[in-house]
Amino acid sequence: MDALIDPKTGDYAGTRTETLANAVYLRLMTPLGAWWADRSLGSRLHELQREKDVSRVAMLARQYSEQALAPLTQDGRANRVSVTTARTQPGWLALQIEVEDASGRIQHFQHPVRVA
Repeated sequence: MDALIDPKTGDYAGTRTETLANAVYLRLMTPLGAWWADRSLGSRLHELQREKDVSRVAMLARQYSEQALAPLTQDGRANRVSVTTARTQPGWLALQIEVEDASGRIQHFQHPVRVA
């Protein structure tokens, strides 16, 4: 069991988790190549903060998220990962992430992405 990271604050929530919540959060929030121990961990979502809020950005956000989360299926912790995007308000996209873990349990996560 891992200490749960609160996605709203980025700090420990004070509880434990057996889900893939921390793995999903860290892979989306860490800029790709920024962690010294594993240069392949992370995503390119931080690059979208400079992009205009157009439909192409939603497609890029989905692609960047799928690339960042692909190692979860490659190392056997997840069977399937799917990502959809939705505009929540001007300047923000919401990623809806569905992960089927190795035991077959479906987990849902939501991650906000800022766009210009």
